[in-house]
Amino acid sequence: MDFEPTESMQMLRDAARQFAEKRLKPGAQEWDEKEAIPDAVYKEAAELGFFGLSVPEQFGGLGVDAPAYAVAMEELARGSAALQVCVTVHNSLVAAAIAKHGTDEQKNKYLPKMAAGDWVGAYSLSEPGSGTDAGSLSTAAVDQGDHWLVNGTKSWVTNGGFASVYLVFVSTNKDAGSRGITCLLVDKATPGFSVGKKEKKMGLRASDTRELIFQNAKIPKSALLGQVGGGFKIAMSQLDSGRIGIAAQAVGIAQAALEEAVAYAKERKQFGKKLSEFQLTQAKLADMATNIDAARLLVWRAAALMGRGDKCTKEASMAKSFASRIANKACYDAVQIHGGNGFVREFPVERFFRDVRVTEIYEGTTEIQALIVAREVLG
Repeated sequence: MDFEPTESMQMLRDAARQFAEKRLKPGAQEWDEKEAIPDAVYKEAAELGFFGLSVPEQFGGLGVDAPAYAVAMEELARGSAALQVCVTVHNSLVAAAIAKHGTDEQKNKYLPKMAAGDWVGAYSLSEPGSGTDAGSLSTAAVDQGDHWLVNGTKSWVTNGGFASVYLVFVSTNKDAGSRGITCLLVDKATPGFSVGKKEKKMGLRASDTRELIFQNAKIPKSALLGQVGGGFKIAMSQLDSGRIGIAAQAVGIAQAALEEAVAYAKERKQFGKKLSEFQLTQAKLADMATNIDAARLLVWRAAALMGRGDKCTKEASMAKSFASRIANKACYDAVQIHGGNGFVREFPVERFFRDVRVTEIYEGTTEIQALIVAREVLG
């Protein structure tokens, strides 16, 4: 299988890299401190088409394939992982799900506005007592004839504070377990629906993460995405795409950490020599570079399979697990190379160290990825 970037991939990668270098990297530290990204940055990202990557062209999006999407996500993450996670959730988990499972009415309502960045999407599966165990949802939707009556609380919702459309998974049949989960498209102005507190996080602090609260929320029947009881399949089908997006994020953060470590090692002197002249430093940098390239190839392989329409559950989990683990190690080593300077916020590696930690947690923990890969290997 050929993993060499195509011309279209290179064009999108170059556009994402230019945006990351000129707009994201210079502001990332300030946004982390303020725990918010300026609206103008989101608007610029939308004008460049990044909010329409997974939206078909007929609805005003770019409709790029999975490999092109993956390289764009890596480049955005190099500049700001907080901005990238907003874009990847919007695209791979929400817009792609509507494009794949939505009715014509739903597609026409949401996708053009999402492609333009006028409406941002949020994905809501987890709850205070239900993360990895997605089949045990407590947020319930009761059929009231012409609408669903929804009650419950959802947690850790990326884009929660400023999204306009929420992909929400609810239980419509408690006794059926995962077969009783249904997916609803919830508009922000829905009566009985409100956005809760903003989470104070270790990393990705500029990314808006919230609770969602449903108190006798009336959701119209037209908001059903797919079939009643078919929500779990929708959730799982989008997770392969989501995991590729997070794997690409991990590679992007790791690449940024490597670049900072190399630059620092070439400048910093100890015992009369530059750090880059010490073999122990060289060994760290060599391992970082090798592992990042290996992770990038795993991401590209999974994306290539997805782009062809082939099953990629095993490959997406491999990419997500490996990329997130080596990215955590790369950021650890980057901090170590910086020494005491790596522990202060003046240097970007401190932020990378905090931001990268969650890549082993969301979109399925490293432990869950191991179970998925083992299941696929064992048949």
